[in-house]
Amino acid sequence: MATTPWFSTSDSCWLRPQHVLPLLGHGPQVLGDGRLQTTIREELAAAAAEVAPGPGTTKPGEHALLLATHEDLALTHPGMAAAVEPALVGLGPEGYVTTTHAGTDLLTAADARGLLHGFYALLRDGLAVFDGSTRREEPTCPVRMVNQWDNLSADAPMGSVERGYSGDSIFYADGAVVQDRRRVKDYARLLASVGINALSLNNVNVHGPETRLMTDHVQDVADLARTFADHGIATYLSINYAAPIEIGGLGTADPLDPQVRQWWVQASEALFAQVPDLGGYLVKADSENRPGPFTYGRTHADGANMLAEALRPHGGTVFWRCFVYDCRQDWRDRRTDRARAAYDHFMPLDGEFADNVVLQVKNGPMDFQVREPVSPLLGGLERTNVVMELQIAQEYTGQQKHACYLAPQWKQVLDFDTRSADPRAPSGAAVRDVVAGRTFARPVAGVAAVSNIGDDVYWTGHPWAQANLYAYGRLAWDPASDPDDLLHRWSRLTYPDLPDVQRAVVDILAGSWLTYERYTSPLGVGWMVEPGHHYGPSIEGYEYSAWGTYHFADRDGVGVDRTVATGTGYTGQYREPWASVYESVDRCPDELLLFFHHVPYGHELASGRTVIQHIYDTHFQGVEEVQAMVARWEQVADQVDGALAERVSGRLAEQLRSAREWRDQVNTYFRRASGVDDARGRTIY
Repeated sequence: MATTPWFSTSDSCWLRPQHVLPLLGHGPQVLGDGRLQTTIREELAAAAAEVAPGPGTTKPGEHALLLATHEDLALTHPGMAAAVEPALVGLGPEGYVTTTHAGTDLLTAADARGLLHGFYALLRDGLAVFDGSTRREEPTCPVRMVNQWDNLSADAPMGSVERGYSGDSIFYADGAVVQDRRRVKDYARLLASVGINALSLNNVNVHGPETRLMTDHVQDVADLARTFADHGIATYLSINYAAPIEIGGLGTADPLDPQVRQWWVQASEALFAQVPDLGGYLVKADSENRPGPFTYGRTHADGANMLAEALRPHGGTVFWRCFVYDCRQDWRDRRTDRARAAYDHFMPLDGEFADNVVLQVKNGPMDFQVREPVSPLLGGLERTNVVMELQIAQEYTGQQKHACYLAPQWKQVLDFDTRSADPRAPSGAAVRDVVAGRTFARPVAGVAAVSNIGDDVYWTGHPWAQANLYAYGRLAWDPASDPDDLLHRWSRLTYPDLPDVQRAVVDILAGSWLTYERYTSPLGVGWMVEPGHHYGPSIEGYEYSAWGTYHFADRDGVGVDRTVATGTGYTGQYREPWASVYESVDRCPDELLLFFHHVPYGHELASGRTVIQHIYDTHFQGVEEVQAMVARWEQVADQVDGALAERVSGRLAEQLRSAREWRDQVNTYFRRASGVDDARGRTIY
């Protein structure tokens, strides 16, 4: 069998050949001729070509480790199949069972997808799972998707990545789909290894060249989709809502126009005929100047259902993004609060979407800020399929120049109970239950996230940003996972023979999200970044109205009044008890205070500090914590490859420079706005 080197384009990753050694030493046998079984065999062969297996425990002619679907197992080992059958009852197609029977360690599943997931679990966790017990494992979230924001540009030698911080696209170059697809295959393996089962191939902001992916590049799309399908991953295309006009020659894209509807039916038939592995479409419409049904006086449901009708004969799904920022914030007109937009547009349509439409809702009402409340659509929409969208790409959290481990943030969102403020008395409507489809018994649910990879040798620019991709996959599989445990696992897999490095990386990353928050945006105020590229401080960079900056700081106080009583009314979009909690300046959590309230600088927080002193203290503290990161890395940097050490050290140096810049600009701005000195006597310019 022909093999390619294990991760031929990078060996700096959590998926390494030495993780296969325990399996190779136990003489693994894979039954069945399906495409996913073939993938498992290729993984084993590729690793065996690079590393020599250790001493095995198998006897000649025996296989101590057997991987097989239940159907294949029954053909050759009927007794074993009968013994394990009860454990498979009720297990979904992506679930698997590990057990030991008559001296053979067995990984089995009802479907080959489960077999593949189980194989990668053995690489992550080793053979310790075979401890004499029978274990069942299956994903919590049915949809676990990654969205590529890659652009197919005819004007650039390499495909770019919008909000990409890790180099150019691995999918597109020279105005076409790349022909050397080893890197793409590596990526498919990388995603499959953490449980991802869906991917969209191109930027949601679809322009001219990307529109023609569904016509001029269909065979290449089919080849890419086949590669991902070989790893249990369904492929989706981001489509241009105005495609009937731009490439179809029609004069309208009205979703109720019979010609438009027929165009999508025919276009989808032609596409699926050539791309049988396609899962469907991802759509951004009527947002940030993208075309959509609003042009024709139609609703989001009208537009999404038109596409759903075209996809239904092919088993396809429409993912329709709930990103609506067509408003400008003004205290004097509550209808213009950006935070209100998604709920105001989509909540009235609950129950009007087809069953093969999924609304993709951002985790918060704004735009992936370092701290914002959970979107009220999560737990609000009861009769509509929903996936929650996260951003692995660190657009507002340091752009992969800063170390910022995001899993603790995501975990807080997943654990947020949309119907109860008491974690001891969960209502069954925590976000993790909503995205599992359990809360409202929805047929499709899950999570999606904006990818953070590019053609960088380390995949993610900052080598430690890989931890976010790894943790996203594992949290999507099981939202009950502990972020600290995931970080330890990622570090162990990434630096398998370097325990000192493992410990140092964990020490640095574990609290890095809160560190980033401390030296940037306080108390949920968000945004204070340079417009356009969103990197570095610009305290008055976002001016959404003539009435002030986003944070509405003046000489009397800071923050946005989003209360029903006196502000934009946004708090009223939440169910009780959260509507009352957020409405009250006294009950509102400190970390979100300035998101919901405009308060005096002397307002006392639960910590006992005033708002202004909190701003000063946390910005000084954040810089000190980054200094500690630098020092901790210096203790172990000489233990890793020189290029890796240099890359990480360079990123940490930039993080420290940036943290100091944030501290000085934010503290100076609010010292001048408030007229209040630092109570600790530190110099603020």
